[in-house]
Amino acid sequence: MADKKLQPEISIGLIGHVDHGKSTLVERLSGRWTDTHSEEKKRGITIRLGYADTVFVKTSKGFTTEVQAKGDKLKYEILRKISFIDAPGHETLMATMLSGAAIIDGAILLISANEPCPQPQTREHLMALELIGIKNIIIVQNKIDLVAKEEIKENYKQIQKFIKSTIAEKAPIIPISAQHNINIDFLIEAIEKNFKTPKRDLTKDPLMLIARSFDINKPGKSYTDLVGGVLGGALRQGKFKVGDEIEISPGLRLEEKGQATYKPIKTKITGIVSGNERFKEITPGGSLGVLTELDPSIVKSDTLAGNLASLPGKLPPLHSSLKLKTKLIKRVVGVEENLEVEPIKKDELLMLNVNSAVTVGQVANLGKNQIELNLRLPILASKEDHFAISRRIGSRWHLIGVGELV
Repeated sequence: MADKKLQPEISIGLIGHVDHGKSTLVERLSGRWTDTHSEEKKRGITIRLGYADTVFVKTSKGFTTEVQAKGDKLKYEILRKISFIDAPGHETLMATMLSGAAIIDGAILLISANEPCPQPQTREHLMALELIGIKNIIIVQNKIDLVAKEEIKENYKQIQKFIKSTIAEKAPIIPISAQHNINIDFLIEAIEKNFKTPKRDLTKDPLMLIARSFDINKPGKSYTDLVGGVLGGALRQGKFKVGDEIEISPGLRLEEKGQATYKPIKTKITGIVSGNERFKEITPGGSLGVLTELDPSIVKSDTLAGNLASLPGKLPPLHSSLKLKTKLIKRVVGVEENLEVEPIKKDELLMLNVNSAVTVGQVANLGKNQIELNLRLPILASKEDHFAISRRIGSRWHLIGVGELV
């Protein structure tokens, strides 16, 4: 059948304890590892966000992927294109997952059948989903090829007990082996049944979370052949099209009289790339690369990571201080000991993740479930945004709760 350029309709986060098989599952579903992509490398537009796209199809033999159906020479009906986000498994990167939750429409929680459930990060990741209110969840019991039938059943019971009275209580549990392609068809069927494409309001002002910025020009290239800087990230709402003028903020950091100030940047979109396809227009649902007229020197080495992009004058406000309504968790995420989260103290430093930005703030004032902070780096944020709050314990930052603007 004729190939048609499809845009991803939905973003699904893959989460779970380290080594429980997230990357193997993504490779099985999409035919590629999330951290590399040969086509993108050739084009020089690598968006290392841990994204991988795949097209789900239906054949006479059931549900599968377009890649698999073509390989098996089967006729198929296209269902939709899906974007998988291989969320960081490491506890200190949990905050990244939480603050990026605005672009995740559903989550697959991977649990390994050959280890007791729950493992520490499994517990923490479910807690994170609970904190940010992601209700679309499917649980995958992976690695069933490594254990005997009785052990699979025992592990299944452990999972059921673990999710009881949580946000995932009614989530389907699909036993699979990503390594040996066992029950992947049932998983695809469960995704199609349980994760509906959300209705997107495309009349909203576009908002892009910039996670990367880079120069794709090779050294020694003639100045007449130079192309503008590229922004990598995800569109949270609205739509972008080639030719749009966009504003990027906070923008460029400038020093004035010993004080750091920020100057928003305006540029034009010259191209849009998603899943190594070029598009004239893009809507939310996956990762994207936006080609611009920006001077390549100002985008290199992720200089603009953490910025937001929209149409001129349509960005959320910039904050150098803010007041947050907080919701702390009971136990510190990612420490071996069972460490309870102590109340936030005046003058302590906290790390905040919001959208794709990271900043550190000093607590200036405290109220009941509220804090006021002065920020080291200003950030753009609106009342709909989730802030992940982390505290330094030992040599690392650990997640202690979430917040929203008052």
